[in-house]
Amino acid sequence: MSRKIVIPGGSGFLGTSLANYLVKQGYEVVILTRQPSKTNSHIKYVHWDGQTLEDWQKEIEGSYAIINLAGKSVDCIYTKKNKESILSSRINSVKILHKSIEKCSNPPNVFIQAASLAIYGDTIEECDERGAHGTGFSVEVCEKWEETFFEINHEKTRQICFRIGFALGKGGGALEPLIKLTKLNLGGTIGSGKQYISWIHIDDLNEMFLHAIESNQYCGVYNVTGPNPVTNKEFMKTLRKGLGKGWSPTVPAPMVKFGSFFVLKTAPELALTGRKCIPKRFLNNGFSFKHDNLEKALKQIIYE
Repeated sequence: MSRKIVIPGGSGFLGTSLANYLVKQGYEVVILTRQPSKTNSHIKYVHWDGQTLEDWQKEIEGSYAIINLAGKSVDCIYTKKNKESILSSRINSVKILHKSIEKCSNPPNVFIQAASLAIYGDTIEECDERGAHGTGFSVEVCEKWEETFFEINHEKTRQICFRIGFALGKGGGALEPLIKLTKLNLGGTIGSGKQYISWIHIDDLNEMFLHAIESNQYCGVYNVTGPNPVTNKEFMKTLRKGLGKGWSPTVPAPMVKFGSFFVLKTAPELALTGRKCIPKRFLNNGFSFKHDNLEKALKQIIYE
């Protein structure tokens, strides 16, 4: 049986961590990327553009699994052009991977599509995988993304959709800028502070991918987050404590919007909205989280 796992869009924070983890588990990892300039003796980097069948198709043939992480970052201002790119980069990558699988004489056993908990919108109601969808641009992107993924079923390939939460890890992701701000005594509550953060430690996230790859019981949609979401107020308080910082002033919503547009060049909704999600299907499958306590998880990331 093949031990090759192909990760389109795997050159970022999540993909790099996952690739290194899978190599340690004995898998051969191939990352499909627009700029295959990285070098790693244990990981192969292959060029792709996310929308055209090219030489990378050879990597799909006979592989064990595909984990698609491709898509333009949402960490940007939502101009018309950026919105179009956010959507098209996701839809196009899913479509071309479907075509690639259809061309295989020996298709992969598993196709995991990374998606987002943003599909539930901005809500303080607890959401499992059957939770109601929200409204707005991010929700529409998520819905079209998942619809494209599930509109084609492959007879020999299990299809799994991972709605991924706020991933916490060392050296990247959204936590790193929060740590830097908190060290500067700018780690106060953001906006009302009532918006929820559904967080997941990167170690647990990697293991969830492994479980889904190796166990046939996994199929369909999963919330991929820790079991204990917290409010923004609680998250920032815990982060300050972990860094040995005291009180920091609250950042009012108007100031967040101003700073997002004119300083950080990103969408303010990323900081001002949230959702309270539970990984019900993973819990029902008996998955055991190594990091279910936020304070301990943050200390492990910061100090180990």
